[in-house]
Amino acid sequence: MAELQPPARVRNSSPLLVLQSLLLIILATALMFTWIRTQSPPPPAMPITPAGNLAEDERSTIDLFRQSSQSVAYITTSAVEEDSVRFRAMEIPRGTGSAFVWDAAGHIVTNFHVVEQGNTWKVTLSDQSSWDAEVVGAAPDRDLAVLKIDAEPNRLKALLRGSSTDLEVGQKVFAIGNPFGLDQTLTTGVISGLGREIRSRTGRLIEGVIQTDAAINPGNSGGPLLNSRGELIGVNTAIFSPSGAYAGIGFAIPVDVVKRIVPQLIKDGKVTRPGLGVRIAATSITDRLGLKGALVVSTLPGGPAARAGLRPTRYNEEGVSLGDVIIAVDGKAVENSDDLFRIIETYNVGDEVTLIVRRHALTRSETKESIKVTLVAVD
Repeated sequence: MAELQPPARVRNSSPLLVLQSLLLIILATALMFTWIRTQSPPPPAMPITPAGNLAEDERSTIDLFRQSSQSVAYITTSAVEEDSVRFRAMEIPRGTGSAFVWDAAGHIVTNFHVVEQGNTWKVTLSDQSSWDAEVVGAAPDRDLAVLKIDAEPNRLKALLRGSSTDLEVGQKVFAIGNPFGLDQTLTTGVISGLGREIRSRTGRLIEGVIQTDAAINPGNSGGPLLNSRGELIGVNTAIFSPSGAYAGIGFAIPVDVVKRIVPQLIKDGKVTRPGLGVRIAATSITDRLGLKGALVVSTLPGGPAARAGLRPTRYNEEGVSLGDVIIAVDGKAVENSDDLFRIIETYNVGDEVTLIVRRHALTRSETKESIKVTLVAVD
């Protein structure tokens, strides 16, 4: 009988053979995809525009900058102080800002807050020439100031001046200035809003302010905001930003205000406004008292309000006796001190206005009185 043999063992495949098989499969797959790609037509090439052919709006912006930047200046504000140790004068930098040429006589317009911290100023024109300047006039309530330099007229190109009465939200605007000391910087944007209000350094409201998303940063203050014709429509003044840098909300004083204020500063060094000859309590005080209107704190001795019988606030041993509270001017309602200033500034010196006042306010004997006052010039 034949002897049974154990079943034969199946040999394991060589690892080298497996690797070779995988490489062959990969190579075959790659060759197949290469062949498929060669059968498909290549995508059409994209047209390339020659670099020299700029779009029409680009060319307009370049031309606007070349023309308008010649009128934009750079201001350095310093304070000269005595060094008590070395017994010599020291010049301490107080800040920088922007400005623009107003006329060929050398008048330069900027913000009041750009120059207020110093007593010496230098103006650098677009040709990089630097000039000592003096402040000839300032309007802190409007955050405007005028400097004067003795430069040759051929160096001074006055900026074209437009109007702020016909502006539209969405209109293109251009800002030129010196943000962070980088002179002759152009930024673009649109008018984002009109009729805004901001506070000046003195706390007074500046009305009719232009809001823009053109980048305005520290150093842009005092520089021009232009329309697409290169005309001045505003003076860049403030930004709204939690960080202090550009956040897409900038504000410019409208050019119609600038055109009214600057000639007065050049002529008289200050702005003369119509007024009642009274001192008015801050709105925060009337708010705390729960009063609507403008509370008269004091009257100018011999002034029109005093002559007309307007009563000031009085302090005595019994406490405080509130003065008259102005609630209307010629039929226009006065809710607070800002309303009163806004209304009065629409009149001229010498005009007569009729005030409606609350007398003995917050007492049982409160009455309403009508008083006529002739407006006088006030600083």
